[in-house]
Amino acid sequence: MAKGNEFSGRLEWRINVPDGTSKTLVPESGIIQKSCRRLQDVVVGITLRIWSFLHKAWEIGVNEPKKFFHCLKVGMALSLVSLFYYMRPLYDGYGTNAIWAVMTVVVVFEYTVGATLCKCVNRAMATFLAGSLGIGVHWVANQCGENFEPIVLELSVFLLAAAATFFRFIPSVKARFDYGLLIFILTFSLVSVSGYRVDKLFEMAHQRLSTIAIGVSICIITSMLFCPVWAGQELYSLINRNLEKLADSLDGCVAEYFTDDGTKEDSSKNLQGYKCVLNSKATEESMANFARWEPAHGSFNFRHPWKQYLKIGSSMRNCAYCIETLNGCISSEIQAPESLKKHFNDVCMRLSSHSSNVLKELGNTMKSMTKSSKTESSVREMNFTVEELQSALKSLPYQLALFTSPALEASNNGKDEAPTEPSKVPLLEILPVTTVASLLIEIAARIEGIVEEVDELANQAEFKPASKKGSKEPAK
Repeated sequence: MAKGNEFSGRLEWRINVPDGTSKTLVPESGIIQKSCRRLQDVVVGITLRIWSFLHKAWEIGVNEPKKFFHCLKVGMALSLVSLFYYMRPLYDGYGTNAIWAVMTVVVVFEYTVGATLCKCVNRAMATFLAGSLGIGVHWVANQCGENFEPIVLELSVFLLAAAATFFRFIPSVKARFDYGLLIFILTFSLVSVSGYRVDKLFEMAHQRLSTIAIGVSICIITSMLFCPVWAGQELYSLINRNLEKLADSLDGCVAEYFTDDGTKEDSSKNLQGYKCVLNSKATEESMANFARWEPAHGSFNFRHPWKQYLKIGSSMRNCAYCIETLNGCISSEIQAPESLKKHFNDVCMRLSSHSSNVLKELGNTMKSMTKSSKTESSVREMNFTVEELQSALKSLPYQLALFTSPALEASNNGKDEAPTEPSKVPLLEILPVTTVASLLIEIAARIEGIVEEVDELANQAEFKPASKKGSKEPAK
């Protein structure tokens, strides 16, 4: 039985249970209190998200100030091109077509100078060609008479748009002129379609081409004169960083596998650097494509062999795949016994050290753009250690063989015991460490491929030869 009595303005319910006891039901909070609490949680959650977003934005600005300056450059370029709307003399000269200059700045201004130049040249050339063809087709259509004019225009739009779209599927054309083909289709369609109803077609095309040229010029000047970000320099820095990360990952993986647990924490910090090398292919190809559009800057000539950087990146990824497999051996559930690891510990650590030294020396060669005299000696040391590791693989102790003769053991012990079945040493105890050794040999071979590509870059880019003074310094 439930009874209700009012106390302090609140309704309290008491329930009598059949066993003689009673329970009091406390009323729930009011709807207003629940709503206020939920609203408070929502406000706090939104505030925390906004604060987290602002914190990440601040970190990006501090860690990469180039991106912050790029934002300022975009704002400055748009402010300059907007003067064609705000200043009456400029507006009277171009009218509403001045909006094409604003649209050009918004569309073509990119982070690097190469990307901006690529889009600017594509847009200017595509607009000029499409406008010229549009005017020519419009003239031909007028000569065909009023009845055939729309047919000629429709046929020209169909053929040129289909042809330009097909060219976009060609890889070599798509890599450099995809944006230009897109603008060509858009401009030609606009000129052809609008020219059917517009009388002053040539004047309209001239104004649009002029405003686009103004927008392109502002983008190029702003991008190249104010804190320029060169795609070639970015590609160059990326390759150097990847060489360092590859060397650190190799050292970290080998140290993680062969050292004790107490020293693994320090070596595991750089284990994941090889993933940056594996994931950088698209960035390298994009930067190499944009770098070819850039003029000579810094230490890079106009005909600098940017394609060679792609070959270096490809060779580094081949090496990174082996390091990824090597990293998988560390976390494998099946591990070799410590006695077997000690047999390969010294030679594997030395091979890892020599291999990483070769990678670091290649990084120094690229940073200084000077041929290093230490690279050949580092490669010789690496190859000599590879031969030692191969000898160690061939001279595994007899107790690690797959089968051991118990009869021979009994005779050595001076006991007359009947031979039993040969005792099998588990193959899984031998495979892990031999796999690691084989991977290190393969990594050394692939590092030689990186050396060859860097040497080819040094020849094509005409790196400075190693100074004789630098080679005599160690003798002193």
